[in-house]
Amino acid sequence: MIVRRERPGDQAAARAVQAAAFPIPEGADEPIEAPLLDRLRQDEGWLDDLSLVAEVDGEVVGHVVCTRGTVGADRRPALGLGPIGVRPDRQGAGIGSALVHAVVAVAEARGETLVALLGSTEYYGRFGFEPATAHGVEAPDPSWGDHFQVRVLDPSAVVAGPFVYAEPFNRL
Repeated sequence: MIVRRERPGDQAAARAVQAAAFPIPEGADEPIEAPLLDRLRQDEGWLDDLSLVAEVDGEVVGHVVCTRGTVGADRRPALGLGPIGVRPDRQGAGIGSALVHAVVAVAEARGETLVALLGSTEYYGRFGFEPATAHGVEAPDPSWGDHFQVRVLDPSAVVAGPFVYAEPFNRL
């Protein structure tokens, strides 16, 4: 497996991974993650170097993206992780873990301060993510509780306050 930056020719495959990785809500044609990815690509919060794919035998089997978010009243730059998906026939093989490790490493190398996400505390806790409230970061929706998590990359730069995802997340 190779984890690398997404190339222009990977966009359709990355979208297909997201569409296959998640259940389709009742009455919908596809999971929300696929059109979310489309909208994120068009948003000013899109960061090309934080869209990564996992490739096995020349085939894209996983995808993760971080987009620009903000934290605090002064809207300091931060990252929102997601969507992240692995093709169903490749799940459980460590591809998702490799993608999380890689995108966090790229974020840290860029000098980012923190990465936020909504997800399983058991799964993402393995990667150093903690409930956001432990760091004074407020979820966009308080009902998310401990499932809204952050990984602090630069403790000296983090400020408390509300986290705001890239705008397309507001349309979910």
